[in-house]
Amino acid sequence: MAKKKTYIQALTEGLDIALGEDDKALIFGEDVGKNGGVFRTTVGLQDKYGEDRVFDTPLAESGIMGLAVGLAATGWRPIPEIQFGGFNFEPMDQICGQIARNHFRFGGKVKMPITIRTPFGGGTHTAEMHADNIENYFTSTPGLRVVTPSNPYDAKGLIIAAVESDDPVFFMENLKLYRSMKDEIPEEKYTVPLDKAKVVREGTDVTIVSYSWMLNESLRTAEKLAADGISAEVIDLISLSPIDTDTIFASVEKTHRVVIAQEAQKMAGVGATVASEIAENVILSLDAPIGRVAAPDSVYPFAQDELTWMPNGDDIEAKVREIVAF
Repeated sequence: MAKKKTYIQALTEGLDIALGEDDKALIFGEDVGKNGGVFRTTVGLQDKYGEDRVFDTPLAESGIMGLAVGLAATGWRPIPEIQFGGFNFEPMDQICGQIARNHFRFGGKVKMPITIRTPFGGGTHTAEMHADNIENYFTSTPGLRVVTPSNPYDAKGLIIAAVESDDPVFFMENLKLYRSMKDEIPEEKYTVPLDKAKVVREGTDVTIVSYSWMLNESLRTAEKLAADGISAEVIDLISLSPIDTDTIFASVEKTHRVVIAQEAQKMAGVGATVASEIAENVILSLDAPIGRVAAPDSVYPFAQDELTWMPNGDDIEAKVREIVAF
């Protein structure tokens, strides 16, 4: 049986299943208990599982992540929440210097089954340090999985898979998607692979590779292009580290053109990594240069200017038309 759920409702349902199936799973962070989190993602979970399993912490991100390291090393399955993406600069040492390295550091004897949840992304007029696209700091960290769902269905399946994984997972939730769309979501448990991209629209003329909010902009753009006879195949990366290059290469070999769209600054790494992988491995399949759509290489602006600064569907459309006409 399936019901229509928002992205945030799907996440709550997935977390509920994860807590119910493993009594070693713990949720903690700023205001995640009684208040259910600043966006109400964990609403009702403390009432259901108790204050020992879903609990509030002090306003200290480095402390939250230090607690996660110790809990994971002693057999627990922590699900810490960092309230906004930009706040991850505080626990950077714990995430990149400890969590990502410990499996290697201890020769595989110590696992780090930690799912770090954090909202990110622009378009909702948040304060400074709240909307930054911070994925690129973490996709360049060996030992850390980085994933981001672009729709409610994937949100539920991906969060369950992340909590069940023995690898540390940096789980990014797009702010603009929280309540802006609904999907038919199965009520039962299911998982979405942590390392697999998905072809979400078939096409023959050009491949658009994207993720998170920009994936949905890409799908809307593909609909507009179809009216002019341009058939765009759209790939949702889902996993930003590792990147599923097999799915991308197969599509490029079919369409012979590619545009990569991301909300983050162009200098940042996901789009650049995808472009370099294509250039190194399937460049002879291309009939045009690799197109890229991204934000300007500048500090994230204040809320008043973010919609001007952020890339959108119009930018994707213009770049696709340029690449197809090359």
